[in-house]
Amino acid sequence: MTEEHRIQNEIRAAVAPYCVLFRVNVGAALTPDGRYFTTGVPAGFADLFGVRIADGKAVFIEVKTPKGRPTKQQKNFLSKMRAYGAIAGVCRSAEEAIQLITEQRR
Repeated sequence: MTEEHRIQNEIRAAVAPYCVLFRVNVGAALTPDGRYFTTGVPAGFADLFGVRIADGKAVFIEVKTPKGRPTKQQKNFLSKMRAYGAIAGVCRSAEEAIQLITEQRR
């Protein structure tokens, strides 16, 4: 398990009293006839998404290690989601995720 996956799992467990989160899985492969295809969500989509229990507000969390940096596409996605009224941000720990979810009450 990578460090980022470990942090994702810690976040999912820690925020369970506040929201329901789902992990996004993506993939790419070659078909038997040599065609390349991708599955999953668009580039930049957050690692975790769901809803806050208190009010049903959408939640998007991009998980990074302490040294990890979000890509331009990830920053753009989070910015758009915030502009649409969702809770969205980069979190490097369970504590940061709880803070993001509990402090963004509008």
